[in-house]
Amino acid sequence: MPPDIKRRAFLTAGTAAAATMLLPRPFAVAAASPGKKGVMLMNRIGPSVSDLYISDADGTNERRLLTTSYLDYHAGFSHDGKSVVFTSDRGGDGNPDIYRVALDGTGVQPLVNSSAVDTAGTLSPDGRTLAFVSTRSTTGNYLAQVWLLDIRTGKLTNLTGTPALAGDPAGPDGHFRPSWSPDGQWIAFASDRNTQWRGHNNGVGWEHTQALSIYLIRKDGTGFRQVVSKPDYCLGSPKWSPDGRRIVYYEITVEDTYAAHQFGTVTSQIVSVDVATGTDRVEHTSGANLKVAPQYISDSEIGYLVKGGPDEGLAYTSGTRPAVKRSLRSPCWSPDGKSVIYEKQSLDPVRPLDTPVYSWDPDWEYRFCDVFPVLSGQGRLAYTEKQLGNSSIVTNNAQGTDRKVVFDPTDKIPDPVPGAIGAYRPAWSPDGEWIAAGLGTWFVQDAPNNALIRVRSDGSEWEQLTDGTYNCGFPSYSADGTEIVYRAWSEGQLGLRVLDLTTRQTRVLTDSEDNLPDWSPDGRRIVFTRRTSGANFDIYTIRPDGTDERCLTTSGANDAHAVWNHDGRILYNTGMFGFQEEAVLYDDTFQSYGQIMIMNADGSGKTALTNSMTEDSMPLYLPQKLLSS
Repeated sequence: MPPDIKRRAFLTAGTAAAATMLLPRPFAVAAASPGKKGVMLMNRIGPSVSDLYISDADGTNERRLLTTSYLDYHAGFSHDGKSVVFTSDRGGDGNPDIYRVALDGTGVQPLVNSSAVDTAGTLSPDGRTLAFVSTRSTTGNYLAQVWLLDIRTGKLTNLTGTPALAGDPAGPDGHFRPSWSPDGQWIAFASDRNTQWRGHNNGVGWEHTQALSIYLIRKDGTGFRQVVSKPDYCLGSPKWSPDGRRIVYYEITVEDTYAAHQFGTVTSQIVSVDVATGTDRVEHTSGANLKVAPQYISDSEIGYLVKGGPDEGLAYTSGTRPAVKRSLRSPCWSPDGKSVIYEKQSLDPVRPLDTPVYSWDPDWEYRFCDVFPVLSGQGRLAYTEKQLGNSSIVTNNAQGTDRKVVFDPTDKIPDPVPGAIGAYRPAWSPDGEWIAAGLGTWFVQDAPNNALIRVRSDGSEWEQLTDGTYNCGFPSYSADGTEIVYRAWSEGQLGLRVLDLTTRQTRVLTDSEDNLPDWSPDGRRIVFTRRTSGANFDIYTIRPDGTDERCLTTSGANDAHAVWNHDGRILYNTGMFGFQEEAVLYDDTFQSYGQIMIMNADGSGKTALTNSMTEDSMPLYLPQKLLSS
């Protein structure tokens, strides 16, 4: 039966003009540099500010390490306490490299630079070798591995990436937070190798959780072994005791690793075990709070970070040192235990629109954009203004002028469900006269009053296309503009639907858990995301008549958010390379492992377009001719 179509026209020109006066500065896309093909817009969820600080262990005498800010983080002292090794995006937003600097902030020196993720660097006790985490790859398999750098010769060694140590290719295989033994012969690290891809909410949620165990390996690559593991738990950030006999780490349930980077109320403990046996377990903490980043600062005392909550800051196991309540991340104490270095991070201010980010493709310049950007056939840009606005639909030409708020969702969603709320995923009609969108709550199944709308591209009127009795969203127009494909996401209504705009009849295209459809520009196929198991999502295409369904990705991780590129290829987001950092240590992210990929329409030629520590998604290519006209 066709839905009860309810037509409305609320958005007057005067209302739109008044709203525009209150909104942030326009989105201006500058032309790319000479010789470039254009700009790729993309969204990134990650800190926009991160500065290094040093203080005494009691929090006094706090001071900035560096006078300039380049997203600096993950710092650690050299064994003699005279210098600091740290990670920095100073080579490009989203491209972490490793540097060394004197304790007074002078003489910044690059140690490791590449287009990969290079982070968590730590110097051996003799200062001759740097252990660090890197996703560098010659095979296109961008897994986080522990690498070594010989400081004198510059020789690089992939310590954990040998065939003999390879984990199950069907699951995660990352290695994190290396730590040198006091004698400089061994490296401890955490790894999710040989675990399964698991979603939160007992395995069925979209976002991944993480199971970590603690491992050892000699610096020459021999002696690899698991020290300690615990079923359904995550054990991370190992550090050695001063005598080398024990390893301390944080311990949290696998299920809680998702809430830990979404600031849910979760609890972890600081635990140590005997290195030789993995037994003689000691819980050094108890009670509430998310506790991470443990480190021995003497033979009998351990410092750690309380992450989030009213007690956030530095804490100590002895009970004699006062806690330091302060918002900080990644603390590392000096060898004598008297000083501590850490970063202060924030997602505010949000990156200004069109901020340059690191470009992994030399032919294109990458720039930051708000969510769900889409380009009309007439060269006009539309997007959901979420990060700097209230999730209105905004349009402007590709160069950023003639900006219009064409739909403001304020007071137009009855009884919204908490979450990402607004007008989401705009879609242009082929003639550029209309923009369709979802209205309501984005990613909450069975959210009430979620409906499809379409709005005149000049903002003069809008109409509701579905009656809100079931959750509808993520529309896309057919090539001739007569139909809209969208997803249904309610009990008894799952899959893709096609609405005929002339007859207002709706037909069922699929009846699986399918989402995020996008009609190809030539009208021949629709790309979409399908849940293929409890926590696995893959990219499919199908003909508009429901035939010739094809599965294009089978990574075992989440592959989703697919859209057609202007050249007929498919852009999408993937989790196939796993985490680049321990999941618990992230803040305010959903899919911190998400990277942008491109592939041919038949699923061949899969190529990574980003390789960062953050969640990257929602790409849109703007050819140079659009930006310079």
